[in-house]
Amino acid sequence: MKQRKIIIAIADGVGDRPIKALEGLTPLQLAKAPHLDRIAREGVTGMMDPLFPGIPVGTDMGHLILFGNDPKLYPGRGPIEAAGVGLTLQAGDIAFRCNFAYRDANGIIVDRRAGRIRQGTQEIAQELEGLMVEDVEVHFSPATEHRAVLVLSGPGLSPAVSDTDPKAPNDGVAYKPAQALEDSPSARKTARILNQVLEIAYERFSSHPVNLDRQAAGLYPANFIITRGAGMMTDFQPLCQEFGYQAAVVAREDTVLGMGRLSAMTVITDDRLTGNVDTDPELKADLALQALKTHDLVYAHIKAPDVMGHDNQPLGKIQAIEVFDRMVGRILAGLDDQTYIALVADHSTPCEKGEHSGEPVPIAVWGPSIRQDMVSHYDEIDCSRGGLGRLTGREFLFSLLDLANWVKKQGN
Repeated sequence: MKQRKIIIAIADGVGDRPIKALEGLTPLQLAKAPHLDRIAREGVTGMMDPLFPGIPVGTDMGHLILFGNDPKLYPGRGPIEAAGVGLTLQAGDIAFRCNFAYRDANGIIVDRRAGRIRQGTQEIAQELEGLMVEDVEVHFSPATEHRAVLVLSGPGLSPAVSDTDPKAPNDGVAYKPAQALEDSPSARKTARILNQVLEIAYERFSSHPVNLDRQAAGLYPANFIITRGAGMMTDFQPLCQEFGYQAAVVAREDTVLGMGRLSAMTVITDDRLTGNVDTDPELKADLALQALKTHDLVYAHIKAPDVMGHDNQPLGKIQAIEVFDRMVGRILAGLDDQTYIALVADHSTPCEKGEHSGEPVPIAVWGPSIRQDMVSHYDEIDCSRGGLGRLTGREFLFSLLDLANWVKKQGN
């Protein structure tokens, strides 16, 4: 049979738990999302565990799986972020996921996100780009909002170094100097050089005009970086190349774009898109529909639900879901009757936890020849009664590819 096309709409972190302030409902249950509900009502639904039940995953791992990759090939967050900002890693390079942060003179991290800085990060980043520390060259590039990527390039390096990010709570805790996680010269060298880079960053960033202007305006300066997710690139075998379909991803979040590049996909973004509720969902939908003309499978990603979950903003998460619904509605209006659209998330981010959790996420598929179930609302409760049952992330993707006639029969 002829292969059909698929759009997968990803609402990052959309899964949640009942919230007292929402009268015991989840943001998905309260959101006005007629297009998501239409897909549930006219399609087939279920629940998905990205990896395994009860195992939280990061945005990187969640998308690695949704893009069809074996989770055993996970290279660490750093290389994914590096690919997301267009950095090409050489063999032996070590990449780190970073935040611009505000640090005081005693090493206390006052704010891990430097007030969620958006402007001026490119100028600040130039203070480290091309820096030489011993025989190692530093590459540093800003990513989405307060995020950034650090790459150490040189001989004898190792990803076996600890995170310097103090993580939760978000302020009032000292950063953690990097330490070797194994007793090897390469790990000790990498930790030593990373610590030197952090101190140079603090010295140079503190006096940068962008930060002086921020302080004058009463904003937190981005005078430091904190690192995590050290990794060295592994050898990917993208599923789209194995199966022979052309894939693309439309996103603004650099982790997702990076995972797309590593998965041999066409990555599509636009400066008018953001990683928050102020993104342009209609533009994102239009870019996805345009990509569908030349690709067989297109992912359209929105980050905002995850951001609101991390910030414990239930009402903001409802707003983010309604932005996602607008994107999905625009896509639905542009689809023909031979194309599938699927709804999914890479993980749950409950507002009360402010972090990813291991609960499953709701899934739904709409399109030709669907075994329609009895579910009429897209949320974590109703979809648990759906016809797809409970699948892993790879099972969900293979089920979609089978519907679209991309999966070959096994055996004779």
